[in-house]
Amino acid sequence: MLVLVPTPVGNLEDLTFRALRVLKEADVVACEDTRTSGTLFAHYGIETPRLSFHIHNEHGRVAQLVGRMEAGETVALISDAGTPGISDPGFLLVRAAAQAGVRVEALPGPTALVPALVASGLPTDRFVFEGFLPHKKGRQTRLTALEGETRTIVLYESPHRLVKLLGQLAEHLGDDRPAAVGRELTKLHEEVRRGTLAELAAHYGGQAKVRGEIVVVVGGA
Repeated sequence: MLVLVPTPVGNLEDLTFRALRVLKEADVVACEDTRTSGTLFAHYGIETPRLSFHIHNEHGRVAQLVGRMEAGETVALISDAGTPGISDPGFLLVRAAAQAGVRVEALPGPTALVPALVASGLPTDRFVFEGFLPHKKGRQTRLTALEGETRTIVLYESPHRLVKLLGQLAEHLGDDRPAAVGRELTKLHEEVRRGTLAELAAHYGGQAKVRGEIVVVVGGA
């Protein structure tokens, strides 16, 4: 069996009782980064063996893990933070497990996009999740496609590219488009800053360094 286990996006208290039980009872936990997951495992006293499973080795690991599941083992899959498979490795393993007839369970739990969306103050009845935009090839095409999007738009971005993204969004969607930036969600220095795209670009452009994982929420056209 394969179990997708969401892990806290920052605050370790956000791990569910069910997730903790699964992580302790699994035969192996496939981790995006075994060093990052070590903090969580140490905090909760989880002693289950870990195996690295990340973007650079997932193609090679899939057959190995499916073979173990076909032999009767339970594999738990986690990412560094949030729900595995959401802008993180996981899709290839889920597809291969399903094709092999292996049972797949997805536990509910933390993901950064939902708290950022609901705290943004922007409409939540209809939204589109874009994840990370391409760094180079295809980026302008995606930005152009978003110009007429009427649903609220949710994107992920790294801190050192935030100002660039806000500027490009302002260029394509309009300086006065309402938006919000969620940063360090669930952590001690959590911040949700609201304003227009131009205001947010000016604010973060004036900072020496932006820290933390970023979620950008933009109002629809």
